[in-house]
Amino acid sequence: MLRKSGPPLRRPRPPRLPQRKTTPFGPARPIRTALLWLILVLGVILFVQIYGEIKAKTHEIPYSEFLAQVDSGNLKAVTIVDREVVGELKQSALTHEEGRPTSYVFFKVYLPAEDKDLGRAVLAKSPDATVNSKPTGMNWWSLALSYLPFVALLVLWMFMIRQIQSGGANAMKFGKSRPKVLMENSPKVTFKDVAGADEAKQELEEIIEFLRDPKKFQRLGGRIPKGALLLGPPGTGKTLLAKAVAGEAGVPFFSLSGSDFVEMFVGVGASRVRDLFDQGKRNAPCIIFIDEIDAVGRHRGAGLGGGHDEREQTLNQLLVEMDGFESNDGVILIAATNRPDVLDPALLRPGRFDRQIVVDVPDVRGREGILRVHTRNIPVADDVNLNTIARGTPGMVGADLANLVNEAALLAARRNHKRVISQDFEDAKDKVMMGTERRSLVISDAEKKSTSYHEAGHALMAWLQPGSDKVHKVTIIPRGRALGLTAYLPQDERHSFSREYWLRVLTHLMGGRAAEQVVLNQLTTGAQDDIRRATNIARRMVCEWGMSERLGPLTFGSKEEFVFLGREISQHRDYSEKTAIMIDEEVRSLVDGAYNHARQLLIDNVDKLHLLAGALLEREMLDGEQVERLLRGEKLEPLPRPRSSTDGQDESGFTQESDDGKEHARDGAPTPRIAPSESPGLA
Repeated sequence: MLRKSGPPLRRPRPPRLPQRKTTPFGPARPIRTALLWLILVLGVILFVQIYGEIKAKTHEIPYSEFLAQVDSGNLKAVTIVDREVVGELKQSALTHEEGRPTSYVFFKVYLPAEDKDLGRAVLAKSPDATVNSKPTGMNWWSLALSYLPFVALLVLWMFMIRQIQSGGANAMKFGKSRPKVLMENSPKVTFKDVAGADEAKQELEEIIEFLRDPKKFQRLGGRIPKGALLLGPPGTGKTLLAKAVAGEAGVPFFSLSGSDFVEMFVGVGASRVRDLFDQGKRNAPCIIFIDEIDAVGRHRGAGLGGGHDEREQTLNQLLVEMDGFESNDGVILIAATNRPDVLDPALLRPGRFDRQIVVDVPDVRGREGILRVHTRNIPVADDVNLNTIARGTPGMVGADLANLVNEAALLAARRNHKRVISQDFEDAKDKVMMGTERRSLVISDAEKKSTSYHEAGHALMAWLQPGSDKVHKVTIIPRGRALGLTAYLPQDERHSFSREYWLRVLTHLMGGRAAEQVVLNQLTTGAQDDIRRATNIARRMVCEWGMSERLGPLTFGSKEEFVFLGREISQHRDYSEKTAIMIDEEVRSLVDGAYNHARQLLIDNVDKLHLLAGALLEREMLDGEQVERLLRGEKLEPLPRPRSSTDGQDESGFTQESDDGKEHARDGAPTPRIAPSESPGLA
């Protein structure tokens, strides 16, 4: 109700209460004042005791030495308490402590028997000495110091009790959940900012619509999903989808990480789960998001702590809160993980996580949409074709594409471009896929020649075998930890791979080693990564994919995973020794067959090998189109006139750092993520 306008009413001033006296610890109270004085007194006692010991450090001497000092008349003061004698010398004397002489003035000695005539004997030899005799009694200093730890514990306990009674549990707040709550005025991410995950967006939009208009679904007997689990590789946008849900929902959104539940105190995790869902019930309808839920939801039963393991107690409480006796209507749990294989089955069942939403690697249309989202606030030139960039980045996820766009913008700024042009994107893609150029690395002519033939062998294998992935770029410029690289790009999106495809991949990988042997008749360490990848592919062909004609469509070796380590650390051998020998023979047969096939192809086309290696020595880098023209017999355009450049900088203007201390391999660069992971993105 509004009050009529007029002069403000004067309220009677409340009576002024007498102010309490204050101390350095706050308002004075009887108990607190007494504790303050007790602490001060004990502090003074402790200070005096320590200061006195530092100032007058005594040395314990033998009884015979004490008698010698008495006879010499070197005593200045003596205090006799029963059989203990403490005194001071007129002049310092030497004693032996730990095998070395030590000078002392203050001393202490224990008499073999009580001597009542000792004082007279001292005065007889040292008339000016001071002799004190104290009666036997209690040592109050020692008693006070012995009780000091107990008093300190009592003070601490009373302080904690006072904190709990005074307020509210500031001392016990570690059992409370501390989720991040989305505020209305905070920057929001919406579904317009998410691309490449249309199916996942549709599933989550339905959950949001259910919260906004539940009657639309309830009139047909439907019920709201209790939980949704976002699954997918790292970088595919699971957390971004959760942020979009928070921006679109229009209901309270609580966000926290799976690692926030468990700390050093036993029972904290379960307490925080209860408190989190209590907050959700008070604010229903609402959404609770737990990122990286595998930190708390791992499979039970394999923990080293047994059934009372703290993580298991937290998971048990989470299971009860999600689907127990109490109802959590209106509270929806959304979680994200990239390790669904380690989650407890009880957590994944319907009724807890009703929906498992897969957020996978985007296809070419998804990549183009992601690029459009990330280039909205970037001035892009007219020559940039995002569809072409999307087709040239197979296997990249949203995080990779965001990094690519950012690198292109940084390159354009370094080159003083007003807008990001196509060449900036191309150079950024090469940097992301193959690593940064290291032109400052000093390489001998013999190593350059060996590297050029090695990379030419890889590229020639792709050109000679129909159905192979096309060569994207060949370079003998060191990038990252590699001395040379051959990058491939598939023409189409592949999700299933044939045996013939993998045999061609093995031939690609063996092409570099075969070229070195055919032309230079030498073996180098440059093929280290090729051999490792070829061996892994051949073993998976035999043991996992059933592509061995001799062993047939069988799987060998069941993998075991341990919860605390999160990865498979052992492989159970469920086959005989004879079968193991056959597996090794098949793996060797596949790799040796690919090597011999590559060697024969190079011998039959050695002129093309020399042509390609010579062009690499001259130009240091060839793109896919130049490789095609060169191998078809066409001549390449002459090299541009060399320009002066600053030492230690590449073409993009970035300073390169030498890394001579590392072991270099021509093929050590990471492979672009093309499913499956052994696909030859780089060789």
